[in-house]
Amino acid sequence: MTVRGVRGATTVESDDPALIRAAARELMEEILRRNQITDFDDVISAIFTTTADLVSTFPAEAARAMGMSQVPLLCAQEIPVTGSMPRCIRVLLHINSDRTPKEIEHVYLRDAQKLRPDLKSAQ
Repeated sequence: MTVRGVRGATTVESDDPALIRAAARELMEEILRRNQITDFDDVISAIFTTTADLVSTFPAEAARAMGMSQVPLLCAQEIPVTGSMPRCIRVLLHINSDRTPKEIEHVYLRDAQKLRPDLKSAQ
């Protein structure tokens, strides 16, 4: 197996802890499903970022609630670029996988699909 990175992003309508946790969980579940990751032992780590307008909770809480208790998780704030997409949650998941880089499926949901129109999952 080789270490691979999987990117993903999603958005929420407002800075509400329940909405953030639900969106982060949906994103993580979709990344895991599309990349056929069935064992959390294959997840090395996850780095979540949020835009500056999301401050009510940590999106990593969703991963913990899914059972990723042994996976190192980190949350950070995205750099505040003028005109960037608001209320956005991003993740970089490091995994062990037999997939080639071209076979890795990056996942962009909701309004975040606009960030990567070049990806199949963003259409």
